[in-house]
Amino acid sequence: MRATPARSAAEVTGADGAAASRGARGRSRRLLPLTAAVALALTASGCVTVHGEREVIPATSPAGAARALTDFLAAYNEADEANDPSLDADRVTGALGAIDRGTLRARRATAPLGNPQHVPLKLTDVKYAIPETAGWPKFFLADTDSDRDVDDDPARDTRWLLVFTKTGPDARWQVAFLTILSPDEVPELRTRDGDRGEDLAAPVALDADDLTVPPEELAERYTTYLAKGGPGFLPGPHTDRWRTERERGATRPGLSRQYVDQPVEGAGFAPVGLRTADGGALVFFATRHFEKQTVARGRDLKLGADVRALLRGDAKQSVTLEFTSNQAVRVPPRAEPGKGIEVLSRIQGLTGAKGE
Repeated sequence: MRATPARSAAEVTGADGAAASRGARGRSRRLLPLTAAVALALTASGCVTVHGEREVIPATSPAGAARALTDFLAAYNEADEANDPSLDADRVTGALGAIDRGTLRARRATAPLGNPQHVPLKLTDVKYAIPETAGWPKFFLADTDSDRDVDDDPARDTRWLLVFTKTGPDARWQVAFLTILSPDEVPELRTRDGDRGEDLAAPVALDADDLTVPPEELAERYTTYLAKGGPGFLPGPHTDRWRTERERGATRPGLSRQYVDQPVEGAGFAPVGLRTADGGALVFFATRHFEKQTVARGRDLKLGADVRALLRGDAKQSVTLEFTSNQAVRVPPRAEPGKGIEVLSRIQGLTGAKGE
């Protein structure tokens, strides 16, 4: 999120601290309104204990999702105002956590007393897609409107989609992925009526074989495509056009660039996905990208303030920039093999630099 031009936190309204739901801007998706409530299952003798590690249950309730968003925004804004990544470290993870840390560390180097341009982020018109799963980690999607666009200009209107994950019953909800799309780009999700009358989203198994590519293979496929090209991904700014930009900038007078792309593994980086109404899936996954810049002898490397803030070693002739990126893609069902994977969004941030 801090990789975008502007930052901020969410507006929370209502007596219970939850933002009010104000409709889906004409879209037909059925996502959980923020004000919905889930009743506790009770027997005559008391509460029924449900084990999330064994039973197939909703990842959380709408009220629980609202609390998670409120807690995230409070920490996010505090960290942004102070330029201090420790203040929201327990509310972000995975790709967004890495981007967040890198951006705040770089900004702190130039503004150690805080962010003089801080404006709290406001997220409104919030709707949730909460899947029903067994075991951990669990996740849900918050689809929001932000104050970082221009609502009276449809061409510049956006939706911010945040994926919250939780590793265990006693863990905190953390945001692992952020996607920014126009309202028309947000896929219609498949939903069903839950046992308590609420709408539930349909999760996608990591090894789902009814998609053109299982979610667990997307990071590897994408990084291989960036290196070698080939079929599988639709044309767009994050596929063929990005490859073309790299090729054009690879060799310039006195400067060469080399690229390496890798999938990311580890806690918080695992892909997650939800079924779309057409039988495909909306999947979020993370990758890491390295760009090595080498100058000819006798020339100086031009390093920005953000690079210098994250630099390890002495950049005499070359510097390797490390970026973490999260993608949101639309994967078609296997029954439609002629369709390619559409990369809807890619948010990338500088997370490291090494000089040589």
